[in-house]
Amino acid sequence: MYKSKPITDEAYLLLHEGSKTLAQIEGNGMRIDIDYLNSTMIKIGKQIKNLTDNLKNNHIYKKWQRIYGGRTNLGSRSQLSTILFKVMKLPYPKEIGTIGKSGNVQADEKVLETLDLQFAKDYLKIEKLKKARGTYLKGLLREATDGFIHPFFNLHLARTYRSSSDHPNFQNVPVRNPETSKLIRQAFISRPNHQIVEIDFTGVEICGAACYHKDPRMTSYIEDKTKDLHRDMAQQCFLLSAEEMKATDEIDAKRVKIIRYCGKNMFVFPEFYGDYYISISKSLWDAITRMNLKTRDGKSLLIHLRKKGITKLGNCDPQRKPMEGTFEKHIQDVENDFWNKQFKVYNEWKKKWYNNYLKTGGFNTLTGFHIEGDMKRNQVINYPIQGTSFHFLLWTLIQINRQLKKHKMKSLIVGQIHDSIVADIHKDELKDYLQITHQVMTIDIRKHWKWINVPITTEVEISPVDGNWYQKVKYEL
Repeated sequence: MYKSKPITDEAYLLLHEGSKTLAQIEGNGMRIDIDYLNSTMIKIGKQIKNLTDNLKNNHIYKKWQRIYGGRTNLGSRSQLSTILFKVMKLPYPKEIGTIGKSGNVQADEKVLETLDLQFAKDYLKIEKLKKARGTYLKGLLREATDGFIHPFFNLHLARTYRSSSDHPNFQNVPVRNPETSKLIRQAFISRPNHQIVEIDFTGVEICGAACYHKDPRMTSYIEDKTKDLHRDMAQQCFLLSAEEMKATDEIDAKRVKIIRYCGKNMFVFPEFYGDYYISISKSLWDAITRMNLKTRDGKSLLIHLRKKGITKLGNCDPQRKPMEGTFEKHIQDVENDFWNKQFKVYNEWKKKWYNNYLKTGGFNTLTGFHIEGDMKRNQVINYPIQGTSFHFLLWTLIQINRQLKKHKMKSLIVGQIHDSIVADIHKDELKDYLQITHQVMTIDIRKHWKWINVPITTEVEISPVDGNWYQKVKYEL
């Protein structure tokens, strides 16, 4: 157990004013398309039935029934695993799957996605549709009042001094799966003559971390907009040249974007949050097949890596030394370069920060909070960064909300998701709102907290007037 508390008046006021602001945002609420929700629920129900009928007419299901008889349960991943990998003897992707001590293998989503079977594809689609209907659409309908939802935004539950949300969880609306994201986000609509505007801090946790470790190389990445850490690390992980990471047409752009996404979410952020080469190499190797990663000339990255001398993933066993010529060994080398050459100042800060915690039993955040107690190493390093980064957003929410009231604007803030602000903006106030947010989020915040040592930038996405959240597109200031 550990405890935390504000140790400055400013920190206390941040929580006090932040709670009041979030309560006002909760009261504003976000408009929901009830008719769309009801019709989509019916539509999804029909899709699930049709796909389930397809499964039951498949020869794989016939085998399933012969083995389990009256105990046949389509929802049982254990039974599915037995049918696919023991009865049908399909090759099991050991490099990404999970094998229990008894030798049983799990048929989780990543495993099923590797199978070139229509049965597996339909099975996964049913699971995703059921989750979209049961977890998200039903949840929105249950919480809707007079066509609006009013999610709770809490400051007293998350240990890192971040916020949380419930009834419904506004911070858990899907975004990464395009199909599910479209189904859910279309239900969120603007008020009449308004448009939904979402503004994100760009790389806020990288900026928050830089305020602590002050690594000059990381600062250079943040300040120089021609540099791109996620692109560079993706390039290094997949042994691509700088030329191969350039896009010459729309198809190239999509391929480069998805490779960069893997560098960002499967190497850079896992490394920052304390993961290491064994699980990272497995995730990246799995992504090549699961996400169909290709070079600019359309060749699979597996073929590309083979030409570079990497033919297999490796054992990925913490008890065994990585073998030369494996992807595991290559990612270990990338990791060593990352921390011991590229960002050695950051690495030294992590060691000193944790050693100081071992001596004192706690630490202070830059925003004025003290945290102490029994914590793991990753928690000690990550908590101040995550908390401080969210406090950037909380402070800006307070200031922007005050500005909207001061100028008696019709526009309202309706939600927040850790590093982004979601607002319902009157069409005649868009320019004013963007000016206010840009001033507060990129300029005023650095005047308020002078220890912020890197530029703070934002990205803006806007939906059409009288549109929905899914329709938002990037807007250049």
